[in-house]
Amino acid sequence: MTERGDVDEVLAALADPTRRQLVDLLGERGEASATALAAALPVSRQAVVKHLAVLENAGLVTAQRVGREVRFAIRSEPLETTARWLASRAARWDRRLAAIKRRAESGQ
Repeated sequence: MTERGDVDEVLAALADPTRRQLVDLLGERGEASATALAAALPVSRQAVVKHLAVLENAGLVTAQRVGREVRFAIRSEPLETTARWLASRAARWDRRLAAIKRRAESGQ
């Protein structure tokens, strides 16, 4: 997949507030099971599992079986790629706005 495709998947996955909460929780805890994550959220374990599947498909989390339990952890690379993409867009807009400001101030 292209970098832009990866960014699109990450942004789509993070569009949901529950998935953002899961990312935050996993960031704090390092790793956790769906059961542990569901205990911290106002949704069912089944809903958490579905949200984790979306995050995993976007490359944001990994799942690893530890005995009878599946533990989820954050993958930082897709977040870093998305942050770089957003920063490049912000820089582009900053340049455009600076050019508009210069034109406005010069009276053109």
